[in-house]
Amino acid sequence: MDDLTYTLRQLCQRNRDGGHNTQADRMRSLSLAARQLREAGFRQMKASSLKGKHVQTLLDRWQGEGLSSGTIKNRLSHLRWWAEKIGKAGILPADNTQLGVAERRYVTNISKARELGTGLEQVTDVHVRMSLQLQAAFGLRREEAIKFQPCYADRGDHIALKGSWTKGGRERTVPVTTSEQRDALHAAHRLAGTGSLIPANKTYIQQRNVYDGQCKAAGLSHMHGLRHQYAQSRYETLTGRPPPVAGGPLVTELSPTQHIEDRHARQTISRELGHERVQITAIYLGS
Repeated sequence: MDDLTYTLRQLCQRNRDGGHNTQADRMRSLSLAARQLREAGFRQMKASSLKGKHVQTLLDRWQGEGLSSGTIKNRLSHLRWWAEKIGKAGILPADNTQLGVAERRYVTNISKARELGTGLEQVTDVHVRMSLQLQAAFGLRREEAIKFQPCYADRGDHIALKGSWTKGGRERTVPVTTSEQRDALHAAHRLAGTGSLIPANKTYIQQRNVYDGQCKAAGLSHMHGLRHQYAQSRYETLTGRPPPVAGGPLVTELSPTQHIEDRHARQTISRELGHERVQITAIYLGS
């Protein structure tokens, strides 16, 4: 292993920001950057050696490969993390457009919503089944639903999610507004007791593998679509009409009053899904 990859691994091990998936994605991205810098001729680097010329070399390669702006922005976010941890945050501008990276477009009017339907009956692992029900009820991500501890999360009128469960390590709350949500929480309490939805004899990774295998065997794919379904249902509850992606009026067709309702609903749903940018709701709701 070369010095750069080794020192980047040490940097990641000392700074475990975010959940397991976030950390794993960061390490993969930085390892790729180290290999590509080595291929570009930078062979004597350590993590502390990062300079603007290295960022530009990587950016030129990524743009030359025709990568999407979303992929490039994700990789740049990992480079920013690297620069911040070595005390060189100023190497990269905060605005990606200054680097010639186009703003990412989040707009889509094709619904990716999924419902569990009869496929849930084919899931034989009770913990996986419960995780899927929580995903559908609260719009949780897979990792959040697997690590879910009902004794901690259930606060009566809302659930609280620990930073160690969530993407980016951001704690958040989701309101309990329906009887279906309350029923799911009661079932989770009965199953998990004072623990989580990871069986006592398994690690998170082991249970995630069980989850993936059970979903595949039951014909359940793209379960992230449960978050889309949650977002679309919440939008209709908050505004009284379906979102554009589900056949509702386009944003350009809304009255001034409806524009205010739309903006409020998107801000609310963005918080509940754990997204920092309201623009991302366009993926779930359309525009």
